[in-house]
Amino acid sequence: MKAKDHLAKTQAALDALDHEAIDQAGTTLVEALDQGGVIYTCGNGGSAAEALHLVEEVIGGYGNRARPARAAVCLNADPTTLTCIANEFGYENVFSRQLKALARPKDVLIVLSTSGESRNIINALQVARQTGIQTMGLLGHGGSAAKLCDTALLVPVDETAAIQEAHLVMVHCLCAAIEHHTPLPGDHA
Repeated sequence: MKAKDHLAKTQAALDALDHEAIDQAGTTLVEALDQGGVIYTCGNGGSAAEALHLVEEVIGGYGNRARPARAAVCLNADPTTLTCIANEFGYENVFSRQLKALARPKDVLIVLSTSGESRNIINALQVARQTGIQTMGLLGHGGSAAKLCDTALLVPVDETAAIQEAHLVMVHCLCAAIEHHTPLPGDHA
């Protein structure tokens, strides 16, 4: 495929995004963080990389190095935990088991999935709902995961790479919202 064709598919994916829903999702994350909540993320393959990228931006700082670190954990970041759970309880439980141990009602779970059908993602969303935490999905067409998300941010195209590229743009939008609404040291509310 020529670059021009690939870029056209990516542009179509970006054009399909609901910017108002993304802005509302950013507000949801800011509110959760301001109430002492933690953002948890997870995904598989390329979506795992984007889940990790979101967390490093939330903790490390998206653009303003003066901004205080915010609380976020990527559930696919620890290979020892993942392989332990996969070995003992099955790969379908690698995220849900961690949520059972860590999640509290003020928290938010963000899942990233192009298909919305991965069993470990579905199980994580089910545990999140049982725990009472908010659920958010960066998804393709939605799949089964969309029904379990309080907020489903969809990229309704068929090209996996274009979905992932649109997810990265959404990740950056969410990080920008967090950054914009986080008071800097010395600011007075």
